Amino acid sequence: MNNPRPKVRLSRALGLPLTPKSVKYFEARPYPPGVHGRARKQETDYKVRLREKQRLRAQYNIREAQLSNAFAKAAKAGGKTGEALLVDLERRLDALVLRAGLARTIYQARQFVVHRHILVNGRRVDRPSFRLRPGDVITVAERSRGMDAFQVAAAGGHTDSVPPYLDVRHDALAARLTRLPERHEIPVICDEQLVVEHYSR
Repeated sequence: MNNPRPKVRLSRALGLPLTPKSVKYFEARPYPPGVHGRARKQETDYKVRLREKQRLRAQYNIREAQLSNAFAKAAKAGGKTGEALLVDLERRLDALVLRAGLARTIYQARQFVVHRHILVNGRRVDRPSFRLRPGDVITVAERSRGMDAFQVAAAGGHTDSVPPYLDVRHDALAARLTRLPERHEIPVICDEQLVVEHYSR
């Protein structure tokens, strides 16, 4: 976890910084890694769509099977598939722990959930993929509140802004999902239509 290099390489390959630590590396070298990183290559439609899917996967730190299943569910939901996909992914527990400012990165958020530091409606949940519904409340377990990372979170040190679909009380280490997010509110860099086209080909 301490070595930023794998995340930096992935950030440069996908064209977006995935962690706060990778921002300075990414800004210094905003081109793909490798000896041919600076060269402009002609990209196929397939490659453009594939990279957009990989960007989405990386931002939620999920496996291919998880994204594929989420897409299949979104495709059956009716309406705009791309928007339905992002709203579904944004309801993941690890994503909302990050958005609420209870963790610094999506990787740390996943770790907190897996290590049973997070409660939903007062019950311990250790599945990062757990989907929350409007009205559900996230809190940090009592025994975990003394950890340095949560002390920083309680002071509001992990986030500059909280999305409008969350009601957060940092001092109480608590957050409530007040409603489903709308696409323009979700802080993910992605052209979801390209992801839809990738899976629909």
